[in-house]
Amino acid sequence: MKLIIAEKPDQGSTLASIFKHRKQNGFIEIFPNEVFSKGAYVTWAIGHICQLVQPEKYQPEWKRWSLDNLPIIPSHFEYEVTRDKAKQFSVIKKLVSHPQVTEIIHAGDAGREGELIIRNILRLTNCRKPMKRLWISSLTPNAIREGFQRLLNEDETRSLYFEAYTRACADWVVGMNASRLYSLLLKQRGFSDVFSVGRVQTPTLALIVKRELEIENFKAEPFWEVKAHFNINGKKYNGKWQNDGETRVKTKEMADKIATFCREKPAEVSEVNCERKEFLPPLLYNLSALQAEANKRYKFSPKKTLDVLQGLYQKGNVSYPRSDSRYVTKEEANNFPDILNKISHIKDYEPYFPLPYASIADNKRYVNEKKVTDHYAIIPTEQIPNVEKLSLDERKLYDLIVKSLIAAHYNKSIAEYTTITTLVDGRATFISKGKVQIDEGWRKVIHSKDQDEEQNLPALTKGEQGKTIKVEVIESQTQPPKRYTEGQLITLMKTAGKHLNDKEMEKILSKTEGLGTEATRAGIITMLKDRSYIDVKKNLVYATAKARILIEAIGKEILASPEMTAKWEEKLKEISEGTASPKNFMEQTKKMVFHLISSSKEQVTSWTFSEEVSSNFTPGKRKTKQKTLTKLGPCKKCDGSIVDKGSFYGCNNYQKNKCDFTISKQILGKNITQKNIKLLLSDGKTELIEGFTKKDKSFNARLTIDAEDHTVKFLFE
Repeated sequence: MKLIIAEKPDQGSTLASIFKHRKQNGFIEIFPNEVFSKGAYVTWAIGHICQLVQPEKYQPEWKRWSLDNLPIIPSHFEYEVTRDKAKQFSVIKKLVSHPQVTEIIHAGDAGREGELIIRNILRLTNCRKPMKRLWISSLTPNAIREGFQRLLNEDETRSLYFEAYTRACADWVVGMNASRLYSLLLKQRGFSDVFSVGRVQTPTLALIVKRELEIENFKAEPFWEVKAHFNINGKKYNGKWQNDGETRVKTKEMADKIATFCREKPAEVSEVNCERKEFLPPLLYNLSALQAEANKRYKFSPKKTLDVLQGLYQKGNVSYPRSDSRYVTKEEANNFPDILNKISHIKDYEPYFPLPYASIADNKRYVNEKKVTDHYAIIPTEQIPNVEKLSLDERKLYDLIVKSLIAAHYNKSIAEYTTITTLVDGRATFISKGKVQIDEGWRKVIHSKDQDEEQNLPALTKGEQGKTIKVEVIESQTQPPKRYTEGQLITLMKTAGKHLNDKEMEKILSKTEGLGTEATRAGIITMLKDRSYIDVKKNLVYATAKARILIEAIGKEILASPEMTAKWEEKLKEISEGTASPKNFMEQTKKMVFHLISSSKEQVTSWTFSEEVSSNFTPGKRKTKQKTLTKLGPCKKCDGSIVDKGSFYGCNNYQKNKCDFTISKQILGKNITQKNIKLLLSDGKTELIEGFTKKDKSFNARLTIDAEDHTVKFLFE
């Protein structure tokens, strides 16, 4: 009899569902059938049932946070069962030791984490029975049946386990030591909080802080553009003045001079350039691409996308969600006509059929066995759901996945881009750009969320003449870099190699898919939010004062650079391929930790933090007695005082009289410091604050409080 161990309860139920079975307490009994002649048991983990033990389990003195205790490096690593999952572990252990069970089938997710979860359980149960590996990319009945008939040998995925185990131990060493190190050193500098540090989260945070500083240090500069409206033989259009490819004028005087010169002057079409561009359909989705698109279209957080996708996978409607590939094998491509035929009967997709191409099995843009890693791209399976019964979020994601497959069977999109050069009075040059869609192609299926800015231009020929009917001067300002959205953070992590100066490291990080993995990126972003390193407001990411303090302290240490991740990922990949030693990797990790501790202790006195960042720092929640909050000034609605409440400033009388007077800590992209709050409450206005941003426009202003409705308003000079 065989014992099948799945990673989650739902997956266990799905694996058993294609056979006659009976549910028991914590497992399912499968009756004898053509696949399991003697029957089988199916049980499951509940995600990570096992965890690496805490430092004090190795040495009791390691429980105390002290610089003298660092580094914390066990001679060997131990796992334990998490307390809240002990009951399910005992069910698994009992089944593993059952005398009728002669073989284990490892049915964790077909990836590195799944490999680690199930093998760790088997290690803790002291299992010595032979093992086979179920490796499937979807949970449809056909895929399950075929998977059980083509089980892998245990040694075929063993090196993947070594990689996952080594990664977990190395991350533990770095996180445990670096988090304690910086928390203790920063406490010496007056910042009392837990500063979590990690191999992937910290380089990611460093990139976010870098963008925060770019925005803060940006100085807006005014510029002017001259826009002219033309009438050429009754055909009207507009254009921007340009000189040597530059449309911006540095002074208003010069812009006015150009406008004055051009008004009511004759105009002639001096050049017409048409360029035809072809756009191939987009690649199929991997997890990162889908997370980025769902965030762009629907403001889904990366974690939400993964959670919804996991639900669709467990229902058997889509393939494995944590895939890092955007390609499929020929075998999968041969199944597409059948899948698409079923999809064509869904009302929402009927208009896209019949398809221009019945099959893409020979299309190398999508079918490339060499680029299919452990899993192929995320695609709809042959198990088509009743879309009306899906939740709204499931429908949105399923729609994106279905349309990506339909679009792959469409022609390229063709557009003609036209540039017209107009000469006013033989001297002033104006440029007009427009676009004409020649062939919609795949854009019929996938509509771009970004609106084209090009105007519709009339048909014009070189030499046509007319008149300048209107000229206007438009004032603008240079804009700071835009904040990342959560979806862009996923892309940022994936393409982190672009932020390296070392071309070799850039290549390595590009090969290893950047910071984190498809499975972990969403969790890293959630972790940064939970640990108060970033705030996400209206889908825009802000680095907190806590984040800036940590990254300033870490400075140029390799821990904050994607370079370290590049080197780690290269070695870990070699471990998974069986060409590198886990032991050597751990030795290098230990050396890095020793260096980090000694160099940080030496540099702590030289760390400098700006007054704004220091005043905006809010200690994390403590179990100890609550610290008395500093009063910043009198409340404008009652006799209370305004204090820093973490994410905003508010009245300390809220509990007493429900006074709701509050002031945001961030207004139009700018941090409002405690210093400015004190000025606002005492003098009625803040200092001049530069760089407020609204609708891509930047401006400077003071803040004041309206005497009647007690709201914060801008005061312009």
